[in-house]
Amino acid sequence: MTQYQQLPPSGDIHASRQRLRYCSQQGLLKHAISSELGGHGDDFHALLQAHLNLGRHCQDSGLILSINAHLWGSIFPLILYGTEAQKQNWLPALLAGDFIGGHAITEPQAGSDINAIETQVKQTDTGFIINGHKRFITNTPIADVLLIYAKLEGKLAAFLVKQDDTGADFSDSPNVTGCATATMGDIILKDCQIPLDRQLGKTGAGGMMIQNALELERAFIFAGIIGIMQWQLEQVIQFSRQRRVNEQHLGANQAISHKIADMKCRLETCLLWVNECARLKDSGKRISLASAQTKLFASEAFLQSSLDAVHILGTKGLMAENKMTTLVQDAMASRLFSGSSEIQKNIIAALIGTGSGFKAQVQVQVQVQDQDQ
Repeated sequence: MTQYQQLPPSGDIHASRQRLRYCSQQGLLKHAISSELGGHGDDFHALLQAHLNLGRHCQDSGLILSINAHLWGSIFPLILYGTEAQKQNWLPALLAGDFIGGHAITEPQAGSDINAIETQVKQTDTGFIINGHKRFITNTPIADVLLIYAKLEGKLAAFLVKQDDTGADFSDSPNVTGCATATMGDIILKDCQIPLDRQLGKTGAGGMMIQNALELERAFIFAGIIGIMQWQLEQVIQFSRQRRVNEQHLGANQAISHKIADMKCRLETCLLWVNECARLKDSGKRISLASAQTKLFASEAFLQSSLDAVHILGTKGLMAENKMTTLVQDAMASRLFSGSSEIQKNIIAALIGTGSGFKAQVQVQVQVQDQDQ
């Protein structure tokens, strides 16, 4: 019996927090992290396998999105850019799930273009004062701390903001339909006051930090989703064998068998992509291009396979208690989070030497990261 069969039921915001904390108690958040920092001391391949297992047994895209926001939005930035004091102060609680985190990039008028971020920070003798508005931020209603990206003296930087900080309002709206169990909301920062030790990384390093976080998120969020795709395929195959039409099982119909074959091919191709990202990370290599390719292919594959699953199941696939229809909505959301499919194409084109407007931004971020490493 998998440990995720004991996962608390989904429901309200409290349930969302309990489900993420349960996963942390199973050690899900500690893969690809050194034992010195409180992790398992294993690699990204182990992380991939653990997330595949989660997706296959829980089929909760929202939980997967929430976990990945927590991991890549707060834990790994602390590991990569935090001071020793920041790591000691924040990592134990985040790894244990006692604190829930994430990162806040998107604003009402700034989505994929990080240069359009308007949230501003002023430094004082004792700390920082932040003013701004973040939108559609995963984990906001359940988060204890979020990594806020804002401009300090015109340069992009990152700051750890707690839910109970003076001037910080973590709301539970607006809501969206896809990945609904991943609680989401706005963050209103009005003269929000935080101490000096809450800045993470250097001033001006915000773009590099966002790029690193999104590269990891784009690749490994689909480990869990591919687990869901494995479950979808199993359900469809089982149904096609049991459903009888003209004294033959449904799978004997070529139109159905071809859809199932397509689902299998998409699944295996997605697995190849996430395994390649894990291999590159475990080899100490960059995944800028591979993660964009993974995100583009896997998000489109998830949507098409979800539509095919509903089609094969027929009316049964449209029943309220059936997860397949919900997964169609989740798959539509997967084309948007961590950068839309069009943004991934822009990144891919820029990194292989084509493209225009987005090219300079990507190249600058990559060059900055290379210099930092």
